[in-house]
Amino acid sequence: MTASNAAPSIRLYLAHDLAPGAVLPLDTKQVHYLKNVMRLAAGDALLVFNGRDGEWRAEVADLGRSAGALRAVALERAQAVEPDLWLVFTPIKKTRLDVLVEKAGELGATRLVPVLTERSSVRDINVARAEALLVEAAEQCGRMTVPRIGAVAPLAGVLEGWDAGRRLMYCDESGRAVPIAEALADQVPGPWAVLIGPEGGFSPAERTAITGHSFVVPVALGPRILRADTAAIAALSLLQAHLGDWR
Repeated sequence: MTASNAAPSIRLYLAHDLAPGAVLPLDTKQVHYLKNVMRLAAGDALLVFNGRDGEWRAEVADLGRSAGALRAVALERAQAVEPDLWLVFTPIKKTRLDVLVEKAGELGATRLVPVLTERSSVRDINVARAEALLVEAAEQCGRMTVPRIGAVAPLAGVLEGWDAGRRLMYCDESGRAVPIAEALADQVPGPWAVLIGPEGGFSPAERTAITGHSFVVPVALGPRILRADTAAIAALSLLQAHLGDWR
């Protein structure tokens, strides 16, 4: 393959439908990124995706001061089916939360569910910032969807409305759960979620409530106490390795 035919390295998420010749308007931030950061000009190539229509080669049609547009050229990769994997987590301090959100996107989480627990020290998150981080993570890591994230909700309410067809891997720091490899040995792929507790851990009452659900699979993440963001990264990685798209 010649250099001129190689796939471009720049990827951009757009909400527009993708089809041959489609004109794709850009917002001000996208124009700034392509024009001033990546130094693209009319005719330059890049890749675009929208989470529905696959990954497309596009070219810059116009980059003005604050407005611009791309033109879709050809399909590069068909839309892939990803493992249906959620991350249920409690809000943590901003810097570590940014890491957790970004890495969850890179590791293939399809939905992030922030929850409040009895020991939650942070009570809210900036959803708009988290959404922006998830878009950036998807653009950088090569996936063709962007995970969803919603507002914070009480853990009890989330569990009460849970679809029992989605198994919930509960990362149990109490020391009573079996190692993760053993716990997942007889499980099968399908809709899964990972539950990570707050920095102070779940309360005894919460542990009892969580493990009382038939869809919950308690697992231990090893002999060391992990920070919430580290635990989320480890748990998602191990689940992907055993049951997801790392196999």
